[in-house]
Amino acid sequence: MTLRGMPVPGDPILAAAFWTGIAALFLTLLLGLQIVRLRIALRARQRREARTLARWRPILNAAIVGDVPEQLPRLLPGERLHFIKLWVHLQASLRGEAGGALNLIACRLGLDADARAMLGRRARTERLLAALMLGHLRDRAAWPQLLRLTGMDDPTLSVTALWALVRIDPRAAAEYLTPLFIERDDWAMSHVAGILQQAGTPVAAVLAGMLPRLEASRLPRALRIADALRIELPAEVLTTALANEDVAVVTAALRIVGNPLLQDAVRALLAHPDWQVRVQAAKALGRIGDRGDTGRLVAMLADREWWVRYRAAQALVELPWMTRTDLYALHASLEDRYAADMLSQVMAERDAAADRNEKTGAEAA
Repeated sequence: MTLRGMPVPGDPILAAAFWTGIAALFLTLLLGLQIVRLRIALRARQRREARTLARWRPILNAAIVGDVPEQLPRLLPGERLHFIKLWVHLQASLRGEAGGALNLIACRLGLDADARAMLGRRARTERLLAALMLGHLRDRAAWPQLLRLTGMDDPTLSVTALWALVRIDPRAAAEYLTPLFIERDDWAMSHVAGILQQAGTPVAAVLAGMLPRLEASRLPRALRIADALRIELPAEVLTTALANEDVAVVTAALRIVGNPLLQDAVRALLAHPDWQVRVQAAKALGRIGDRGDTGRLVAMLADREWWVRYRAAQALVELPWMTRTDLYALHASLEDRYAADMLSQVMAERDAAADRNEKTGAEAA
């Protein structure tokens, strides 16, 4: 038996090996052709992108400094995605109202409508770019589509949609997205907190209204959000949280205590059986306590947990009415060796930090 002049073995095993080799060769050729095709497509895309940048970057740069042309060149279909990438990149480098001219150019080119259409496509990159563009444009017409994106499982895409919504309407975004943020554990706290800083006041109002009704499992995250956004919650809300039996809730509430009206609630936690609560209570009392709390913090220097002693010493050192002389006198009066060692360590740390700051200031001058 032959295959176009090539003998095919008659033995079944040899024949199977022969045909397997032919199939492998054929697949290798196909793979090679696919690689070549992809390389050609990549080169063509890179050339198209370079042409787009060379054509549009000078126009956009001129617009940023106030020289918006009366007539814009026609944006070719193959240039649209590359133009949007450039536009988003330039917007991200601007502050304040400097991006207004770029918004004007995008709207004149009809890219606001294009971006809304891109939100509904499958390509993830296109949807990300569209959300970024619509956020910079503050395009209210895209609100329903962006809301749907915030509910997607993709954290990057959903957080980008969240950013766009906050840019468009901070108050409306706070009312809808604060509950969602509390539920979405896959949203990084630091990232989303940075976005929601633009809506700090409405988020504070939403959080204060939600906290009394939240499930216990969601309370710690809600309080961490308030901490990350530097939100001062009403004293009655925090009083309830400080009386909670869940250690995670109590420690989260103590981190954001800043109202002297909560002194008694914090003092009651200085002897809490959980050392993490005592740590946060010492820090909180250092922020809101009065002169009468100095003795309470001194007593905590003898706590059996190292971190409690450390935070109590830090709180004492940072009290505005405790002078260096007062601290040295207090150190000399301590009979507990561990308490004296801890206060000495924290005082040395403060002095070292002050020396570093003084040296940095002198070098800067």
